[in-house]
Amino acid sequence: MASRYEKEDSKRRILSACVQLFLEKGYQKTTTVEILKKAGVTPSTFYNIYHTKGSILTELTEFMFGNQFNISGKVVGEETNPVLLYAVETCLQLTLAELNENLREIYVEAYTVPENIELIHKKTAVQLQKIFAPYLPGYSASDFYEMEIGTAAFMRGYMARPCDMYFTLERKLARFLSMSLSVFKVPQEEQEAILSYIENLNIREIANKVMQQLFVTLEMKYEFTLTN
Repeated sequence: MASRYEKEDSKRRILSACVQLFLEKGYQKTTTVEILKKAGVTPSTFYNIYHTKGSILTELTEFMFGNQFNISGKVVGEETNPVLLYAVETCLQLTLAELNENLREIYVEAYTVPENIELIHKKTAVQLQKIFAPYLPGYSASDFYEMEIGTAAFMRGYMARPCDMYFTLERKLARFLSMSLSVFKVPQEEQEAILSYIENLNIREIANKVMQQLFVTLEMKYEFTLTN
């Protein structure tokens, strides 16, 4: 029977292998055989720790979302109006998906795999209540959870659909914000001010910096180096 140290070491190697393969090849193209070979573990060890590839994605999703939003907070200042911070965070996530196809796939899968999306719903609903409760007095935690299911569907749909010459990134961000902020009853005047703020950001440059910082953080956390 493996010791606790051996199990933790195997878990670290599996996570390191998966993160590197997901970012370099994509989630769908990464096979369990490749994970086993890169991590240097047996099938029994792998399945004893993680039942599925989706379970690994759940752990990666938690880490990525937390760090992504922490970095976003530093971009605009953590004391910023919470609604504006929400707008910047969501727009950065949509932009990140446009900058890197493997990141797009990871995000879309995160919003698709049942255990992942439930994690996202529960955590995001708490944040939504903190941000939008002043606009929706009397709404309960359950109300915000139900609304999160809908706005998460907006996010997944827009991340999955690549931009083109007709549906540009700028149009995608504006459309997503107008839909989601309307759901939370943000007044039109405030919505227009937020949209104007986003339009004046160099969102691609900021998202690229966030992506590079995210990769560095992932490399440090999971002890690997991405290939160029």
